Amino acid sequence: MFQVGDFVVNASNGVCRIEDVVTMEMPGGRGAKECFLVVPLGGNAAKMYVPVENKKNQIRSIMSKKQAGDLLDDITSIHEAWIESDKLREKTYKEAIYSCDPRQLVSILHTMYNRGQARQAEGKKITTIDERYFRIAEKNLLEELAFVLDLEPEQVRTMILKQIKKARKR
Repeated sequence: MFQVGDFVVNASNGVCRIEDVVTMEMPGGRGAKECFLVVPLGGNAAKMYVPVENKKNQIRSIMSKKQAGDLLDDITSIHEAWIESDKLREKTYKEAIYSCDPRQLVSILHTMYNRGQARQAEGKKITTIDERYFRIAEKNLLEELAFVLDLEPEQVRTMILKQIKKARKR
């Protein structure tokens, strides 16, 4: 389980640090629960409390440098997540974002890059749904990889795009 000082990832807030373990009274007289006090590194979001006995998987361990390197190497083999139906596609994107699974985030980026290129060739813009989930997936993935690899997010973006373009040529 997690310890105070551990770095974790949250789908809504990105890379966070566990600052403390506190006991909180639950509303409605449901007793007390131990919770992690989790603070986003970027300071762009409020601290949050995540139950230690977390059944929703709201946080996960940050990936190691080896896992990050393996993920970057595997980008060419991660398949797109394209789905024709707008509603089903949005649902799939949401699930991928909230899974906090880096491979699913890469799949979204891969899909959006290729779809964006195709739409641009047709003289069309990317859809609002695609744009929104692309930005969330990119932010979360770049933030974690940049932190783990001690790089700037723009350097990581360049590395990812290089691999996606390489996969597209296959």
